[in-house]
Amino acid sequence: MVVKCLTALLAAALLLAGIGASDALVRIAEDRGGRIEAYVGKYQGLRSSGEMVIIDGFCASACTIVLGSVPPDRICVTSRARLGFHAAWDSGSHGRKITNPEATQTLYSMYPVEVRRWIDQRGGLTPHMIFLSGRELAAMYRPCYLDSHASSH
Repeated sequence: MVVKCLTALLAAALLLAGIGASDALVRIAEDRGGRIEAYVGKYQGLRSSGEMVIIDGFCASACTIVLGSVPPDRICVTSRARLGFHAAWDSGSHGRKITNPEATQTLYSMYPVEVRRWIDQRGGLTPHMIFLSGRELAAMYRPCYLDSHASSH
């Protein structure tokens, strides 16, 4: 047992020793989203930074824009990753959510083809949240193994 732990720690240390400043890790863990334009700006900066993105928990709504903003080879997912997609909306009177078709189309167009296909197979982006996780998500993005060294965003 001790030998296995030491071997795993040594392997992790060797792998991390090869990570340079431009290979920093960013973890997305519990992000329920927000305004689309804020996330577009945030993820454009992340794309430019060269940082690796680990999706390690709930990422919903505008958070999912990361899939179209950061190159897929710089995104990995853990077994806890769960993505939530829905139509974009505006606040109406009394806090009611009113679907915004133009913003929904903009959001949809940001996703990679494989994600758009998955969304289409489930009826498209509607006011109801649909979730991508588990094997389906793992088939689209590579798994993360060394996610405990990332900073949360």
